[in-house]
Amino acid sequence: MSKAIGMVEYKTVSSGIMAADLMVKTADIDIVEAQTVCPGKYIILITGDLSAVNASVEAARIQFETHLIDSFILGNPHDGILPAIYGASVVEEIEALGVLETYSAASIIVAADVAAKTAAVELVEVRVARGMCGKSYLMLTGEIASVTASIEAAKKAIGENGMYLDSSVLAHPDKKLRNKLM
Repeated sequence: MSKAIGMVEYKTVSSGIMAADLMVKTADIDIVEAQTVCPGKYIILITGDLSAVNASVEAARIQFETHLIDSFILGNPHDGILPAIYGASVVEEIEALGVLETYSAASIIVAADVAAKTAAVELVEVRVARGMCGKSYLMLTGEIASVTASIEAAKKAIGENGMYLDSSVLAHPDKKLRNKLM
């Protein structure tokens, strides 16, 4: 993975597509994802060197700010984020289960990064606004104390911008639930 990732999230598809074009013309970045998500929002997830990601995200924020919902820039993202977004995480067993929901796609990735860096947890899934009316969620696992600390840190990090919705920690999810989640 490159040194940084960033995202912008827009209210309209038109603004999102124009922003994606501006972003690749602004700096040497790669588009990881550029697509519509529920309910008709548009997200652009990019990667590259920190200075390039910063320049591209800032250009998109400024040029299309009237339709901007949320954005982020992470200089050293946790290695588990992209696999969790794309369903490629390999988690052998779920001990305690933490779940956190947000109102935006960008804030869930920031929350996942904070949570994964706070304690010894594994990201199970990061669902980015697909089939959720624009909301997003993450699931992570580990020992109960680690899961609790990670969820609390993520809540604090994203609560400041008003994007936190809800969270929970299950000490030992039932086997029937674990089987459905894995």
